[in-house]
Amino acid sequence: MNSAKSVAFHTLGCKLNYSETSSISRLMEREGFVKKEFDEQADVYVINTCSVTENADKECRQLVRRIQRKTPESIIVITGCYAQLKPKEIASIPGVDLVLGAAEKFNIAGHLKELTKGDSTRISSCDIEEVSGFHASYSMSDRTRTFLKVQDGCDYNCSFCTIPQARGKSRSDSIANVIRNVKEIAEQGSKEIVLTGVNLGDFGKGGDGSGSNSIMNREENFYALIQELDRLEGIERFRISSIEPNLLTNEIIEFVSVSKKFMPHFHIPLQSGSNEILGLMRRRYKRELYAERVALIKSLMPHCSIGVDVIVGSPGETDSHFQETFDFLHSLDISYLHVFTYSERDQTHALTIQPVVPVHVRHERNKMLRNLSFMKLQYFTEQFKGTIRPVLFEGNSKSGMMEGYTDNYIRISTPYRQDWCNTIVEWTI
Repeated sequence: MNSAKSVAFHTLGCKLNYSETSSISRLMEREGFVKKEFDEQADVYVINTCSVTENADKECRQLVRRIQRKTPESIIVITGCYAQLKPKEIASIPGVDLVLGAAEKFNIAGHLKELTKGDSTRISSCDIEEVSGFHASYSMSDRTRTFLKVQDGCDYNCSFCTIPQARGKSRSDSIANVIRNVKEIAEQGSKEIVLTGVNLGDFGKGGDGSGSNSIMNREENFYALIQELDRLEGIERFRISSIEPNLLTNEIIEFVSVSKKFMPHFHIPLQSGSNEILGLMRRRYKRELYAERVALIKSLMPHCSIGVDVIVGSPGETDSHFQETFDFLHSLDISYLHVFTYSERDQTHALTIQPVVPVHVRHERNKMLRNLSFMKLQYFTEQFKGTIRPVLFEGNSKSGMMEGYTDNYIRISTPYRQDWCNTIVEWTI
């Protein structure tokens, strides 16, 4: 692989994957690779996969076929969750040269040195139980907003989810190392950092941020982390990407309500508004707790944006259960929904649950909740018309327009002005 000098990346899935791809890219650039855009010709293509839904699996296969048609001599590397879960399945895709599991994704450059196009597909996977180190990563494709991974893995075993199988046990960075990364990001001009993780509220468990396979017992938690970050100079905004309702404590909510740096914006997974379905999903809370969290947030921060993850059509979800979810979401003072249609995942407990919801019913329920989300977002935004809120504008020009977000996550679009790029502007909604 000494002749390979260019590399292109494509990321499927979550913000966590984007932060990891960005860090892998920087590691490879330090090894002498020249980064190319994915639609350009490159010597190596790296696809960082997701496997939360069946569509992500299909998209990975489609990308491989596209590369094969365009540049059949290029090396194709597949890593990420799909690679960890189904390495042999990926290795059987024509054109794939290297499959890297969770423990090897940050060592791509080393593997490439031993690889030649035409060799049989190499698999470097691992027993997920052996994955215990934490690899810090952050995205820097856009100076305005950076996704910083501070936690990885999950100790929960929700019946529908493969993430613990793909990413291993819960582990996280140290507060000291997070602070070092934040200072590094600030030096590169970023104004906003989004804290990300698989189970962010579990911050404080395991890993030492060095990439070693050690588990450290530290008396650190997410509340302690955000307190330390709030004191730092150099970054103007922090956001909490997604946090489980049972881990979103009153003290975290109260802290955000008085913080000048943590934005009034929470994204809190619900998944179902039916306690019976939450039980089948093996979630660790009931809808009453969720309602309490929302009520506390809104009592302290009426202007706060609240996003909700919800899954429709999971096994056992009857029309009555779905109506419970719809009515519950309708009653909550929330701002928008991320709606996911349940899809079967191998080796999950959900496959044993009956009855199975027909696919067309799943799609109908998805449409109903997306319509509800549209109305919720419209209502939330309308409340702020005529008010002034700080907007951080991004540097990209999209057909002569630029976009930015208010502190409480309302998207603003306006004609492009270069002097507003990566700048916070007081904006009348």
